[in-house]
Amino acid sequence: MKRSGTATLPLHYGKVPPWLYERMATLGLSIVEVMLADYGKNEVLRRLADPFWFQSFGAVMGMDWHSSGITTSVMGALKRSINPNSKELGIYICGGKGRFSKETPNELLVIADKTGLDGNALVRASKLSAKVDNTAIQDGYQLYLHNFILSDEGSWSVVQQGMNDSDGTARRYHWHSENMKSFVDEPHKGIQGINQGQILNLTAHEAHESRKGILEISHTNSEKIMQDFANLILPAHHDVRASDVDLKKLGTLLYMTRENQPENFEELLLLKGVGPRTLQSLALVSEVIHGAPSRFRDPARFSFANGGKDGHPFPVPINVYDETINILQKGIEKSKLGNSDKLQSINKLHTIISEAEKNFTPDFDINKVIEEERQNSWRFGGKTVFGDAEKPAPPKPIQLSLF
Repeated sequence: MKRSGTATLPLHYGKVPPWLYERMATLGLSIVEVMLADYGKNEVLRRLADPFWFQSFGAVMGMDWHSSGITTSVMGALKRSINPNSKELGIYICGGKGRFSKETPNELLVIADKTGLDGNALVRASKLSAKVDNTAIQDGYQLYLHNFILSDEGSWSVVQQGMNDSDGTARRYHWHSENMKSFVDEPHKGIQGINQGQILNLTAHEAHESRKGILEISHTNSEKIMQDFANLILPAHHDVRASDVDLKKLGTLLYMTRENQPENFEELLLLKGVGPRTLQSLALVSEVIHGAPSRFRDPARFSFANGGKDGHPFPVPINVYDETINILQKGIEKSKLGNSDKLQSINKLHTIISEAEKNFTPDFDINKVIEEERQNSWRFGGKTVFGDAEKPAPPKPIQLSLF
């Protein structure tokens, strides 16, 4: 077992509005279905265990790009949409926030009974991953969310989150069963985050004698491996700034989807008729599905697909969101019937934009792009938790005076 990373996030409260939650569930299911078809179950679990990919995944769904709420809402939406289709997909999601996390062992035993997996081993893995992050390493974060995701082949990932009331942050921990050798012999890839001063670290080599008296929470930590550990720390500001995104990647995306119509690309003829704004959303969704790990170092960029529920960087464009879902779902259905042309075109969209990045020099003002999105938001059914986006009022005429 290895823990593949952590994410330190600003702590946000509030609920996801129903109009967004339903769409998140639908889009999340569609993205997972395409990944399963193209890359398999183990890749889905590996992606969920990557803190950078997970944050990008939540951002492309229209959640607040940097907040702790992504964890709860994304996992809740996925559990709601995937579990009714688990037998077909071969993926199951257990646990959740608060009291739902305590249901994980029972849920795992039920799944084990259906699939023939070792239920006791799964329950043990679930409990140990929580014990390590909540007890063996006392870094000021107390777990309040625990999700255990597994395949019918026995591989699994854990996504869990802790809260630190004193500094208003949450920390998300990711685990992956890949290459599991031992629960007590160097199970971690590393631990890294904001320095909290002196902490109790029962994973240190120096704590060897102390660990002997603590059941099933023993493990060591290598400083060398720690240097390569995936660690995502997001800022407290809500607005998306130039420093939050890779301007070369974002600039290429905007140029290719806004200034080049789909019919200009022979490979994208099947998407002819899709407007530039929907193409922008599809391109980022395609990147979440097909992108390499290095593509997710700036999760804020993915909020340019479907905005954010708090209005940052702009309101959620409901019409674009629904059209993106519709294109994916039609592609999935046709793929099941043996015609995968539409899904292949979406994959090619990501490939074309990635190739164009090599020779692209960013020369644009990200604030102007965001303002343009906000000004046009009403055209696309823009919506936030505060209400519907309104059509901008026409500029008032200048009153001239002779005096």
